[in-house]
Amino acid sequence: MRLLPKALLAVVVAVPSAVAAVTVERIEYAGWPNCYRVSNGEVELVVTADVGPRIIRYGYVGGQNLFVELEEDLGRTGDENWRLYGGSRLWVAPEDAVYSYGADNDPVEIEVSARGLSAQAPVEKGTGVQKRIEVELSDEGTQARVRYVLANRTIWPLRIATWVLTMMNRGGIGITTLPPRGTHPEVLAPTNPLIVFAFTNMSDPRWTWMEKYVALRQDPANSDPEKIGLFNPRTRGAYLLNGELFVKRFEAEAGEEYPDMGSSFEAFTNERFLELETLGPMRVLRPGESMDHLEIWSLHRPVQVERWDDSGLDRAIGPYLE
Repeated sequence: MRLLPKALLAVVVAVPSAVAAVTVERIEYAGWPNCYRVSNGEVELVVTADVGPRIIRYGYVGGQNLFVELEEDLGRTGDENWRLYGGSRLWVAPEDAVYSYGADNDPVEIEVSARGLSAQAPVEKGTGVQKRIEVELSDEGTQARVRYVLANRTIWPLRIATWVLTMMNRGGIGITTLPPRGTHPEVLAPTNPLIVFAFTNMSDPRWTWMEKYVALRQDPANSDPEKIGLFNPRTRGAYLLNGELFVKRFEAEAGEEYPDMGSSFEAFTNERFLELETLGPMRVLRPGESMDHLEIWSLHRPVQVERWDDSGLDRAIGPYLE
């Protein structure tokens, strides 16, 4: 994570742009008249401009949305009440009723680039934080670089961390990895924290605990919340839904202080969605400074897991996590 100079406000671009194999066009989507579709003909991302910044869709062209869309919030704008909406969003960690739950219900400024766009929100009234999401899609294939930026627009330092929450559609299975394992007594020191929350029930049948992997199933019939956190320098989150696999990769920094007792990754589920979350290290952000958080996304199909154990996941998804 690096500190960035104070960013200039983006210029609103209201016309489509096409460079190389990637196209960017303004569309109506999910009840919002102003959204932007970024596509290379194989996959597409949709970014909201009437609210946000949010990436509300990521999927194959003509295919399912791997991200959840929460019907009661679609197309809504304005007021001070925080809404879930769905998709992928940027928060401030550690979780705080004021700093984390800043409502993103107002229009954002869109700046179109060669292979994507940036979406920048107004400065939050209650926190003085400004959020920006930058999307860059590869000319071919499914890979997207998604950079999340937090800026301090106050007159005092803020000690915060970036927190990216990607809300996955119903009925799939979330997967993450643990750091490389070792043997006893050759490796005696602990290798990573595993964080449980007050409501975590490790005997819940939605969990599958393995040596190298942890899987969490999203069940629309089970409203009990579940959540864990962990640290892995090579933070990976994946979601398997109807034979398609979403992967997000984030490189964490060993030796740094991370929120929530040392979490670079968290997974949460209830009956409505499953979240794959990555967290950056704690930083003192001085007035006018920004910090960024880079995730690499990809989609893969067809993907079938024959056995939900380490060897089965190694064969089915292992290569996509590298």
